[in-house]
Amino acid sequence: MDVADLESPIFIPYSYPPLPQVEDCDDSTIPNSSHKPPRGALRLVLLGITAITLLGLVSLFYHGGGLRGELEFDPARETPVDRWTVSRGTAEGVSEKSNGPILGATPAYPWTNVMLAWQRTAFHFQPQKNWMNDPNGPMLYKGWYHLFYQYNPESAVWGNITWGHAVSRDLVHWFYLPLAMVPDHWYDAGGVWTGSATLLPDGRIAMVYTGSTADSVQVQNLAFPADQDDPLLIRWNKYESNPVLAPPPWIGPTDFRDPTTAWYVPTESAWRLAIGAKDADHKGIALVYQTKDFTSYELLPGLLHGVNGTGMWECVDFYPVSTGSAVGLDTSTGPGPAVKHVLKASLDVNKRDYYAIGTYDGDKGTWTPDEPEMDVGIGLRYDYGKFYASKSFYDPVKERRVLWGWTEETDSERTDLVKGWASLQAIPRTILYDDKTKSNLIQWPVDEVESLRLNSQEFSNIKLSTGSVVPLNVTEATQVDIEAEFEIDSSALERAVEADVGYNCSTGGGAAGRGALGPFGLLVLADPDLKEQTAAYFYLGRRTDGSLRTFFCQDELRSSLANDLVRRVYGSAVPVLDGESLTVRILVDHSIVESFAQGGRTSITSRVYPTKAVYDAARVFLFNNATDASMIARSLKIWQMDSAFLHPYSAQTEELAI
Repeated sequence: MDVADLESPIFIPYSYPPLPQVEDCDDSTIPNSSHKPPRGALRLVLLGITAITLLGLVSLFYHGGGLRGELEFDPARETPVDRWTVSRGTAEGVSEKSNGPILGATPAYPWTNVMLAWQRTAFHFQPQKNWMNDPNGPMLYKGWYHLFYQYNPESAVWGNITWGHAVSRDLVHWFYLPLAMVPDHWYDAGGVWTGSATLLPDGRIAMVYTGSTADSVQVQNLAFPADQDDPLLIRWNKYESNPVLAPPPWIGPTDFRDPTTAWYVPTESAWRLAIGAKDADHKGIALVYQTKDFTSYELLPGLLHGVNGTGMWECVDFYPVSTGSAVGLDTSTGPGPAVKHVLKASLDVNKRDYYAIGTYDGDKGTWTPDEPEMDVGIGLRYDYGKFYASKSFYDPVKERRVLWGWTEETDSERTDLVKGWASLQAIPRTILYDDKTKSNLIQWPVDEVESLRLNSQEFSNIKLSTGSVVPLNVTEATQVDIEAEFEIDSSALERAVEADVGYNCSTGGGAAGRGALGPFGLLVLADPDLKEQTAAYFYLGRRTDGSLRTFFCQDELRSSLANDLVRRVYGSAVPVLDGESLTVRILVDHSIVESFAQGGRTSITSRVYPTKAVYDAARVFLFNNATDASMIARSLKIWQMDSAFLHPYSAQTEELAI
C-alpha cells in the first residue's frame, strides 16, 4: 500500500485550464431517469415551516433586518489587517487555529449577506453561533447521544475555550444544552481543552480533560456529573483535587494533552488511558497511565507507541476493531485472535489525522503496527481533506464504533467574524475493519443520516465520452446525498500500458489535468456555466510493475470565485480489488462536501464557499476528462436531503423533533 499523497495549497486563482465544454443535454438525452415522491409529507411541512422560520431568524441575526446586498462590516468589530497573520493556537500551546498566516493580508472578497447566509449548513452539527473546534467526550448515556465540543461563547475565532454541549436521540437531530464546563479554576484558566469520557461498570462517568493552567502548563483534570440520574447531564462538577496529572519532567509543559477514553485491564483490576506528547527529539509519542480510581495515576514504563519525526501527537485515540465480524467493539475489549487495535494521532505539525492498524500487547502495554512503513503519521489517514482532532466512542445499543471529526473553515477570520460562526462537525461515521483488503478501515456515514433522504432521482448507463461534461437535471443541489458507480472501457485499460506512473492528486492538475485514464467523476456545487465547481473524481494510472493504481481526489481549485480562501486538491490512492467497480458516495451540505470512495476505504472532506453556485443555482454534472477512455456511469442516485432539527432543548422542542 502506498504512502498518502501530500497536498499543496494554491494561492494564485484562475491559473488553471478550463474543463471541456458542456455537452448539449436535456432530460430526454439522459437514459433511464426516474423520480420518486418525497417521504414523510407531514414531517416535511412541519420542518419546512421550521426551516423558513430559522432562515428568517438567521437573516435577522446576521443583518438586523431583511437580506441586503453587499457585505457590511460592523465598525465595532473592524480589526487591523495585521491581526489576520497572528497565530490562533501555536502561541497558546495547541495546533494552529487560523488561516491568517497562510492568507496573510489578502484583501477581503466583496461577499454579500445572501452568500454568507447560504453557507450555514442544514444537516451537519454546528453551534448557533461563534467558534467551535474539537469534539469531546462523545458517548451514549441513558438513551441520549452526547457531544461536547471546544467552543468560544464570545466570538467566531478561537479563544476562551469552554465545553459546549448538545444531545441527540439519533445523531442527526440535536438539542443545544447549557455550557458544560468553563475555564474557572487555575488549572484550566487558559482553557477547558480536549477530553474523553469513560463509562464505568457501575454507571458512573469519569471525564478526564486537559486544562491549560494560568501559567500555560498542560495538566489533566477530572470531572463528573453533578446528577448521575439526569440523562441530559446538564451540570458537571470538577474534582476538588484537580489536577490529577501533570507533565513528566522530560516532557515540555505544553506537550502533554488530550487523554483517551480509558480501557479496563482485568489482570491489573485497573484502567489505562493514553495521553499525547512529544519528546525532546520531536518524536510523537503516546504515554500510558494506569489508575484504579481516576484520581491517582501511575505512569507505566515505556510507551504505548512513538514515531520519530512526527512531532506532537494531539487527540490520540486507541480502540479495538473486530477482524471477524461487522460490529464495533467496546473500548475495553482486549487482544485476541479476531481483534486488532487502531492507534490514531492528530499531528500538530500539519493538522492531519493519521491511523494505523496493529497488535496490542496488554502485558507489555505496547502497540505494534502491522505494516511499519504505514505507521502512525506516515501512512493512512482517516480523511484526506479538512478533518482533524477526531474522537470515537462505542455505541453498545447498535454495537458500533462512531467517529466524530472537526471540519474547520478555510476562509478568512475576517469573514467568519461577519457571518458570526466558524467550523462544523463532520457527519458522524461508523468505523469497521476492512476484511477484504485487511489493511485499512472502512468509514461510512451513520445509518441515521439516511432518514433525511427525501425525493430521489435515478440515472443509469450514461456514457461519458472523452472530454465530456454532462449536466444532470437536478436543481437546487445544495443539500444532496449522491451514490454513483462507474465503469471504465476495458479496451482502454489494455491500451494504456504506461499511463501516469507518477500520478499524484495534489500535483496532477486537479480535474482539469488530463491523462489517459482520468480524471472522471462528478462536479457538485457547480453553477450552470461551470465557473464554480467542486470535483470529486477517480484517476487511474500504472505502477512501475504495470499494475493499475486507482486514485480518488477532490478538487477545490474552482470551488469559488472568491480570493480570500485556501483551496487545494486533496486525495490518495484507494484500494480497488479485482472485479470491483468504482463507487463513491457524496454528501453535499451548502459549504461542506464529504466524499467516500469504494465503500468508505478513502474519504475526503472539503469546505467550499461558492459565490454563484448557491441556492437554486447549484447543479450536479458528470464529467470525463480522460484522453483515451470512455466511461459509463452505471448507476447514479441523488436524494434531496431534509434539514436536521437543531434547537435549544426544551420538552416542547423534543416532542416536536420526535
